[in-house]
Amino acid sequence: INFNEKFPFSSSYSDGWFHVYKTHNNVYSIVEPYQYQESISHLIIGENKALLFDTGIGLIPIRPIIKKITNLPIIVLNSHTHFDHVGGNWEFSDVRAIETSYTKANMNGFENKRIGQDFTDDSFCKEPPKNIDLHNIYTKEWMASSYIKNGDIIDLGNRKIEILHVPGHTPDALALLDKEQRLLFTGDTYYDAELWLYVPETNIKNYQNSIDRLVTIETQVDYIFGAHRTVRVDTGILKNVREAVKKLTSDKNLFEKNDINQLFIRIDGIDFVTAAPVLEGKQGDTSKGGSGYDTW
Repeated sequence: INFNEKFPFSSSYSDGWFHVYKTHNNVYSIVEPYQYQESISHLIIGENKALLFDTGIGLIPIRPIIKKITNLPIIVLNSHTHFDHVGGNWEFSDVRAIETSYTKANMNGFENKRIGQDFTDDSFCKEPPKNIDLHNIYTKEWMASSYIKNGDIIDLGNRKIEILHVPGHTPDALALLDKEQRLLFTGDTYYDAELWLYVPETNIKNYQNSIDRLVTIETQVDYIFGAHRTVRVDTGILKNVREAVKKLTSDKNLFEKNDINQLFIRIDGIDFVTAAPVLEGKQGDTSKGGSGYDTW
């Protein structure tokens, strides 16, 4: 299923791995549709600079795609530092990050044993790229060129992007607000698929607070850009997520207290992948980082 067929497909920028869609004024959404994560990176272009929000799973370099689209200097920000969003960070020199111990630990990259389950034959809906050793794939280390914080403004040239720190999914989760264009980029805090609130670095209370915050912003935007599956959705969905999270955290009949396995829960059309420790308010040691697949 192509969840993005209604958006303009940029054949001149796409290749055999990355599909590029023009999703708004000088916004290009870069999808990796053949691996089940269907990760999405968003390129926001100003007059003087461009901002790349996430760099993909790292199976194939993303920089050549970006160079096709623009010759402007690139600033990289990550919606968070799980492996499927930082895979191409090493390709860029201007990578800005929020300063947390979790983020710094993840800069070391991820060994194959921490991400390898995402690169089995069953992870792909077509033949994986040739000349890729899936049995030994790993995330390369990277470093931040500078640190940013909540409320910072990045001026791309006649286009200002506000950084929102929205912890919960991870301690370093970010969203981006383009007030003038009325766009909100939410990363893994919201995307149009099963919301992943399972791993030890997730903090459900922080997530709930971040969703509450984004709901107050939702009336100021027309479109929401998530980091998986669908490149863009209409505004209005976040208030539904807020109500579903309220039920998720208050209904103790949804899970067995001692169950550490993944729980797949649907509430009023919103799907969650979570775990009992998360729903009980527990959180692991975030200073060790987290790939997105570390378990309780």
